[in-house]
Amino acid sequence: MSSITELIRKEIENLSTEATKTNVGTITALADGVAKVEGLSKVMFNEMVEFPNDVLGIALNLEEDGVGCVILGDTSSLKEGDEAKTTGKLLSVDVGMELLGRVVDAVGRPIDGKGPLNASETYPVERIAPGIIPRKSVDQPLQTGIMAVDSMIPIGRGQRELIIGDRSTGKTTIAIDTIINQAKINKQGEESGDPDFRPVYCIYVAVGQKNSNIARTIKVLEETGAIDYVTIVSAPAADNPANQYLAPYAGCAIGEWFMQNGKDALIVYDDLSKHAVAYRQISLILKRPSGREAYPGDVFYLHSRLLERSARLNEENGNGSLTALPIIETQMGDVSGYIPTNVISITDGQIFLETDLFNKGIRPAVSVGLSVSRVGSAAQIKAYKKVAGKVKLELAQFRELAAFSQFESDLDASTKARLDRGARIVEMFKQGAYNPVPVEEQTAVMWAMQNDFFDSIPVNRISEAVESLKEFLATQGKEACDEIYKSGKLEEETEQKLKSSIESWKGTFA
Repeated sequence: MSSITELIRKEIENLSTEATKTNVGTITALADGVAKVEGLSKVMFNEMVEFPNDVLGIALNLEEDGVGCVILGDTSSLKEGDEAKTTGKLLSVDVGMELLGRVVDAVGRPIDGKGPLNASETYPVERIAPGIIPRKSVDQPLQTGIMAVDSMIPIGRGQRELIIGDRSTGKTTIAIDTIINQAKINKQGEESGDPDFRPVYCIYVAVGQKNSNIARTIKVLEETGAIDYVTIVSAPAADNPANQYLAPYAGCAIGEWFMQNGKDALIVYDDLSKHAVAYRQISLILKRPSGREAYPGDVFYLHSRLLERSARLNEENGNGSLTALPIIETQMGDVSGYIPTNVISITDGQIFLETDLFNKGIRPAVSVGLSVSRVGSAAQIKAYKKVAGKVKLELAQFRELAAFSQFESDLDASTKARLDRGARIVEMFKQGAYNPVPVEEQTAVMWAMQNDFFDSIPVNRISEAVESLKEFLATQGKEACDEIYKSGKLEEETEQKLKSSIESWKGTFA
């Protein structure tokens, strides 16, 4: 008996008699995943609102007579007249190393069936981007493993490089290749035991895609062994617009944790066209005034506040970086559309993929004329800078001459030589999907091209010759490649070794 009275006494002592303030309202209208709530006078913009049955929403419209809340998840359990409470919290997601190798939804909940995340930290989904003072200029390379990109449109850690093109031109393939290449470099760096080595962790955000496409991407990452360095944030086409709108911000918060903790991260947004469409849906349901192409007036801010969070921080701020590869789908190659021009003006360059090139079998179908990196050769190792300096100009001249030479029957020798060299470079850049090439091998192949080792080989056998040379370099020509990998430079001694290796390969390739 005494134990019961003791228990009751303890409960009475712990009883809190203080008045707690909660802001409570009621749902007055509910449709298309949006609830209109009256009575939430103290609610903040972007605050989480709690509905019955553990359903959460976000306050997006603050009006005089009510609040427009976007519901996250299933709305079938809610009805008009239900109670809604403010939580005083902004929407946050779990962050940390525990998320690597996992698939999460737009609000950071695991959906891969591998159990809870057990993350120790959370980050708010929306944060203010780092200012100018904490930032540092981009000069560390982030290699994609794609020769056409690494040589002509180099990407640096902390850069934002847009991948743009029509449907089915290989945009996602470039992003996945880059992720696979980071995993390869990470494994190589870990095995070398270099104390200064900095791995790159990846986040892949899939917005508005088919579940089958997301599953295919996950399968490729698993088969190539890259999944251990990747977090996948999934908001498929079947998800409600609110989740598709939030997913890129959730992915960005996961990436920001790495940046703020002095690590390097890469985030792919696939794709921001569908993200803008989801936001347009939400805005139209919330009765926000529509502007050009029915998008709301703040659709530029939607993407700028997301992409500005990618940065390279200086030493005082941890020296971390977050590199962004946003993807935009164009219609009929129209780069001058509303969303494409918005994102082009926010990013530090773009990789433009052409449908015509893709259909001709030139893959990756990178357009030399329209693609640009505003960081340039600052994001290349010295050895690669030395051999790849002229290639963009040569290819651009080739494209121009090729267009004119169709009408000209009699060509002079120098024009023929340029056309011949350009055709060989085009063939050299052809590369299969999910097969990134290490930078030292790229440097060696490019050196061979610049030093006329491919000139005697017929154009239709150049791709075969390049593959053969890569195999040779990975085995017998390893010494020169290792020197390029370790020093990042192309010294005279290394060039001699490279020359003798390529000469002996040339003897075997016939």
